Amino acid sequence: MKFRLKSVFALFTLVGAMGGGLSAANANTLAQVMEQKVLRVAIDLNAPPYGMTDDKVTAIGSDVETAQLIADSLGVKLQVVPTTQANRIPFLLTNKADVVISSLSITPERAKVVDFSIPYADNKAVVAVAKDSPIKEMKDLVGKTVVTARGTTNDQQLTKQAPPGTNIVRFENDATAITAITSGQSSIFATAPSIIGALNKKYPAKAMDIRIVMSSAKLAIGVAKNNPEIKEKMNELVRANLKNGKLNAIYKKYHQTDLPADVVAMGN
Repeated sequence: MKFRLKSVFALFTLVGAMGGGLSAANANTLAQVMEQKVLRVAIDLNAPPYGMTDDKVTAIGSDVETAQLIADSLGVKLQVVPTTQANRIPFLLTNKADVVISSLSITPERAKVVDFSIPYADNKAVVAVAKDSPIKEMKDLVGKTVVTARGTTNDQQLTKQAPPGTNIVRFENDATAITAITSGQSSIFATAPSIIGALNKKYPAKAMDIRIVMSSAKLAIGVAKNNPEIKEKMNELVRANLKNGKLNAIYKKYHQTDLPADVVAMGN
């Protein structure tokens, strides 16, 4: 399930907390999406295995295939809108995308700005370290440098839980944070378990162990608050594809495990 990227959008800064200072543009309605026969989906393509590109610059990943599945179920063409973790919500608020499918965790802060579908997957925020590191808990991070991707749940949880004296270095996406790890800038990474798995597979000499689980969150499709019809349709399609097992198959393909039972139960 692969397709070419159509365009690359200019990036801009998220002002304030999750959309603060941004006024929402009128989002495309479900009727407009169906008329145009295109669903524009914001996806971070620098967050493996959720979103990434292969050596032919083709978009792949669990969120990419999930977006394709949703578009196919809707009977329209998928248009991937490349974004970053920090710009996922701004792209939605400014109508550069119809929905966000980009490892977007449901949080109270985000729920003030956007609506969410029912969960289609889950994700944990963890701290991983070099295999020979003595670090075992949050208090051990004092005086250490921890890298993470800006604007992610991992960033939020690390900022909230890290003890004073922890040096947090934020990168624009997981790919550049991985580069910081593999280049030796740090040996501590706050991210998702699947990203650590991908890093360990690609860079076995830099393999890391997960030592701290900061939080567990559900992933959902982000929808503009002034777009209830699209939210209802996303719920319908997620529920159907949980029930028929297609979302589980995508998740297992990229994350080597089944979806949690409480997510699968959303399809009933």
